[in-house]
Amino acid sequence: MSEICPKCDGMGMRVFRRADGSQAAETCECQHVQRVSRLLTRAAVPRRYEHCSLDSYEASFPGADRSLGAAAMMARRFADRYPADTDGRGLMMTGSIGVGKTHLAVGILQALILEKGVHGLFCDYRELLKEIQNSYNPQVATTELQILRPVFDAEVLVIDELGAAKPTDWVWDTVAHILNTRYNDKRTTIITTNYADQPPGGTAGANRAMREETLGDRIGERMRSRLAEMCVVVEMNGSDFRRGVRRARFA
Repeated sequence: MSEICPKCDGMGMRVFRRADGSQAAETCECQHVQRVSRLLTRAAVPRRYEHCSLDSYEASFPGADRSLGAAAMMARRFADRYPADTDGRGLMMTGSIGVGKTHLAVGILQALILEKGVHGLFCDYRELLKEIQNSYNPQVATTELQILRPVFDAEVLVIDELGAAKPTDWVWDTVAHILNTRYNDKRTTIITTNYADQPPGGTAGANRAMREETLGDRIGERMRSRLAEMCVVVEMNGSDFRRGVRRARFA
């Protein structure tokens, strides 16, 4: 059972006296707090990342690549300027495992909820695809549209680890459906991916068998091109932070 607000006695409005002595009513602060709490819950940020904020991101530890500090500055600038200067565009954070891409993405999402009351949603790419596939089971009551509707409607959507699932025609079609819908509605999408936006040299089709996979290989070049319109690419370089500074240890 939630506590009753002492300022408004649970009414949601409080009476105050103006300078001229007259009384007026205004929405109590508790209503804002409750609304933000509901928005954070609806955003479905995993417990492992609930602590992630823009202020808690570490980019100055010994040996840190300068790109991490630049990425943190870009993330803060994006949150500050949203939505007036972003015009529906988002960010796509690329880089190897453990450089803090998810931390910054969640930090942006939580900052926008706390500071601007944004309706946001966090989606793990692989889990989202599994949920959609499971909806095809006739014994499951949830439909594909019910799963995708919050993804389509979220004012700000975080897609974590885009490209992590094995590429198939179905995967490509599903990704295209999600990205095209959000692109057409000019909704902001923030993406993290372990795959480079372009291979070294910038030629996506060159010697594919001789190079590491790119994002275009995983989601299709057409959708990678679409992302160039939807998101500003933020490259993050460095070693795996979790295996160094944050490596698990017993006390």
